[in-house]
Amino acid sequence: MTGFDRSDAVDRLERFVDTVEDDRMPVPVREVWALGDIALGLDPVERLDIYVTKDVLLRDDSEPAAASTDGTESDTRDPNARFRESHGIEGVGKSVRDDWAREHPDYLRANANGHAAPEQCLAAHLLGDDEPIHLEVCNASFEDNVTQRLRGAQLREDYTQLLDPRGVCLWADGTRSDDAFRKLRESDLALPTLSAALEMLGMDDDEADAAARELHSWRERQDGVTVRGDVV
Repeated sequence: MTGFDRSDAVDRLERFVDTVEDDRMPVPVREVWALGDIALGLDPVERLDIYVTKDVLLRDDSEPAAASTDGTESDTRDPNARFRESHGIEGVGKSVRDDWAREHPDYLRANANGHAAPEQCLAAHLLGDDEPIHLEVCNASFEDNVTQRLRGAQLREDYTQLLDPRGVCLWADGTRSDDAFRKLRESDLALPTLSAALEMLGMDDDEADAAARELHSWRERQDGVTVRGDVV
């Protein structure tokens, strides 16, 4: 896909939130935001940017696996050992929920170290393979992470790490914002340019312009589904 018509982009966001509401997720999800082009009223939307705030899984709240019908104990073993053997992936029951992995083994994804990666698991569950969507996943709220990523990008002088601050909250703690979806459909959000938004966060004019150009250039080079996860 090369992009979305605006109405299709908003429909896709609604389906995304529907899935978060209706399905068991690999980790608890607290917020869903739309940011960037979709919030600016552009039509078509070349890439759809979505931000998800998730909890770090400190204690797995999964129901225990049922015993197998043939009397063996294979189904009730420690989930980390079970999925290490079946999928070669560590961390089930620690970084992602055991019952989610049992229900959706095809969505289980690992990082380069072989550990279950919550952001990749969320992407596999929530997104198609080739959709022009960028998914950001973090344990911090969107607004907190905007400032965290700004500081990090400035320290490393890598503005591709910036998080576009122009976002709208679609869903938080189980509550959907019908008003936010209405405003997206009607292109009724008054948001500044990216460079102006960065200036509001404390960047000077020249740095904000350079950062905006670098981030736009990075986005234009992306294709299909892209995912970025971090922990603050």
